[in-house]
Amino acid sequence: MTQITVAATQMACSWDSAANIATAEKLVREATGRGANIVLIQELFETPYFCVDQKLELFALAKPIDENPAVARFRELAAELGVVLPVSVFERANNAYYNSLAMVDADGSILGIYRKSHIPDGPGYQEKFYFNPGDTGFKVWDTRFGRLGVGICWDQWFPECARAMALLGADFLFYPTAIGSEPQDASLDSKDHWQTVMRGHAAANMVPLIASNRIGREEGEAAGITFYGSSFIADHKGQMVAEANRSDETVLTASFDIGRIRAERAGWGFFRDRRPELYAPLMTLDGRTTR
Repeated sequence: MTQITVAATQMACSWDSAANIATAEKLVREATGRGANIVLIQELFETPYFCVDQKLELFALAKPIDENPAVARFRELAAELGVVLPVSVFERANNAYYNSLAMVDADGSILGIYRKSHIPDGPGYQEKFYFNPGDTGFKVWDTRFGRLGVGICWDQWFPECARAMALLGADFLFYPTAIGSEPQDASLDSKDHWQTVMRGHAAANMVPLIASNRIGREEGEAAGITFYGSSFIADHKGQMVAEANRSDETVLTASFDIGRIRAERAGWGFFRDRRPELYAPLMTLDGRTTR
């Protein structure tokens, strides 16, 4: 099967986790009803984006993957509908805490876990308080519907992440996201910048890309954020093929022939003509210090 239909969703989240899970399930069912084989739900959809504040009591939200109710529910749903579901969760592993994703295949099995590699820290997005840097490395999984790579939110700004997943053979790049207004500067709107960077990843690697963001205004004690939705699907040349607006609960779908895209990617020679022996500066922070 080389014709694959993917879906991006977006929704608002409250502190009623059961209601959030139910809304996400509704969107998955809508997407599969429209033919989707893979459905992406946004980052940390069980709750509001809690990283706006630094609160010790919020560590209690984290659960081991095998005890997380969202993972359990979406494993059942994946098996029922025959759909692949990347599920974003707050993971506790003994004394470590991760912003993680469980890749659930279309039979309900968990193929593996990815832990977010790049952890931001700034006004309204204080993730370093909660999350250890991911230790899984970049991951790609063979699913019933192609080979999938997933980064999480801040990962999407780093071309190295997308390139690594492409080198590992990803047919699609998925990015569950929580991004919106900047509390320190109400005039700053990064929506176009955000989309342009990711469309560049799709074009440079010739891999379709799917991003799911949240919507709505969420108020924390330290700040409030208006999430700007704008979830989208880009094709392997970086062209926007589906885009949500900033405010509405939405399901987007698009279909791709991954066999044809693989052939086009090979024909362009981007991966044939790479020169890894020249890329040592990428292994450093300052571009000059080498081992």
